[in-house]
Amino acid sequence: MSQNNGSVLAAPEKKARKESTLKELSKYMNGAWKYSILAWIIVAAEVVCEVLIPYLSQFVINIINPGKELIDAGYKVSEHAGELFAMAGGMVGLALLSCTAGILGGIFAAKASAIFGRNLRKAMYYQIQDFSFKNIDHFSTSSLITRMTTDVTNVQNSLQMIIRMVIRAPFMMIFALIMASTISWQLAMVFLATIPFLSLVLFGIAIKVHPIFVKVFESYDDLNSSVQENLQGIRVVKSFAREEHETKKFGAVSDFVYKMFVKAERRLAINNPAMQLAIYTSMLIIGYFGAKMIIESGNAASGFNTGSLTSLINYVMQILMSLMMVSMSFVMIIIARNSAERITEVLREKSDLVSPENALTEVSDGSVDFENVSFRYNETSEKEVLHNINVHIPSGATVGIIGGTGSSKTTFISMIARLYDVQNGSVKVGGHDVRDYDLVTLRDSVSVVLQKNVLFSGTIRSNLLWGNPNATQEQIEKAAKLACADEFIEKLKDKYDSPVEQGGANFSGGQRQRLCIARALLKNPKILILDDSTSAVDTKTDATIRKSFREEIPDVTKFIVAQRVLSIQDCDIIIVLENGEIAEMGNHKELMARRGIYCETYESQQGGGDFDAKNESR
Repeated sequence: MSQNNGSVLAAPEKKARKESTLKELSKYMNGAWKYSILAWIIVAAEVVCEVLIPYLSQFVINIINPGKELIDAGYKVSEHAGELFAMAGGMVGLALLSCTAGILGGIFAAKASAIFGRNLRKAMYYQIQDFSFKNIDHFSTSSLITRMTTDVTNVQNSLQMIIRMVIRAPFMMIFALIMASTISWQLAMVFLATIPFLSLVLFGIAIKVHPIFVKVFESYDDLNSSVQENLQGIRVVKSFAREEHETKKFGAVSDFVYKMFVKAERRLAINNPAMQLAIYTSMLIIGYFGAKMIIESGNAASGFNTGSLTSLINYVMQILMSLMMVSMSFVMIIIARNSAERITEVLREKSDLVSPENALTEVSDGSVDFENVSFRYNETSEKEVLHNINVHIPSGATVGIIGGTGSSKTTFISMIARLYDVQNGSVKVGGHDVRDYDLVTLRDSVSVVLQKNVLFSGTIRSNLLWGNPNATQEQIEKAAKLACADEFIEKLKDKYDSPVEQGGANFSGGQRQRLCIARALLKNPKILILDDSTSAVDTKTDATIRKSFREEIPDVTKFIVAQRVLSIQDCDIIIVLENGEIAEMGNHKELMARRGIYCETYESQQGGGDFDAKNESR
């Protein structure tokens, strides 16, 4: 898997990358902006209410505690009861409004972030659907899953926090500072001294922590890969009693993630003590100098008094709590930053297999031509997986492909459906280069049953309808009969509506293969490719399937990749691959007469030998 996050970038490049990431993600705020704007308006109202409460509180305190001068002049609290209740009532009303605004702001922020997360997941999912095998290999399946789940959740949670804080924090600091300045501008200057200190702390944390989270999320990919492999191969794990080995493998990755998180949290832990230091230092300074000012003014109503000091301390708390919330948001943004970059990597990835302009939308026949075809999975690799392949297959022919493990049989047939693109030469279907076709048109005409038989949760019918969503019951039954799947389907209680568990776990390997063949036949293709798709089927059923193909779909070009010579010996053309090249080609009789690889393979299998072992000994 290719990862670019850990690379060292120049400062201008980092800035450009950050801006482009934000620009890319902002495209997926469609539908979320209105809730974001509503949240900002409501949060602004919440801030105004909160800032006015300390301002009114100083009048309440001064009414209750008027000071020595007013008491000596005959001041009585009872005479100001109306004013006291009005101020107290105003504070209660503002508190209720602030509480209501806080709830609504939280709801709208949550809606905005949820919509953003939904848009992001959908965009990534649709993007991945267009990926070629090469694109998927570039990221790996486990990495794509991590990016669509953990990474999107991190960015979504960060957005929710940002929506709340982007208005609240700066508004709170500005309004509270203005109100504090109206009470005592000298004491309000204490706040200005704390801001550079906290900014320096946050900047230092960001520099130290971000590289750690880069490693953490790369390790998440490995963690998910370990879980995915273990669950998919659980039968193999148990049959070889390798549970302890798999547990240790998972534990090693999990332990590394734990250590990296602990390392990051240790550095993030500096944040709270720094905030506490700033808060309590500011309170001590204001408390000390405020008390001196009260003593000097004698707590007079016209000067700095107890109410003024109380309000000022409240503003200190509001400003510094805003800074605390900014720092918490900052921590989440640090975590989400790497997730955002990983998400945009997927969104920017362009499939190397796309339909050309003015693409052909019809495949005339099932003829296939390989003209000087060479291919390598890694373009920088010197070794070619396929080398100088030249072959012509007429429409309606049945082609058998055989070869040892690693002889590139699957790669060969992958070229026909354009699952990969050749580096040199061309592959033609129906007389035209496969790169000239619309991809959907080509793949509707070329039906492939891959080595790994994949069935999806649902029913037999829903799985078969992947081949043709509009297929009638008659067409479904005919396809199942051709694939010899009707034999076991008819014995099931619900027949074609019988449930299919995840991965088809409730069916045997041979049954899964036959269902996959039936699904491919429902596409009514011009070319049918079976990549070792009858390996789990007994020889009698295998022969029955091939007989059905000859009789029922004679015009369809059929490619049969097999390890058993018996599965391909009656093919019109047999291709023997060795090290990515065509070693031999002809029909069964011709190849037997040559006494080459095919003949040795046939004789070894007839005698009970193993083809791969025989071929590798050459």
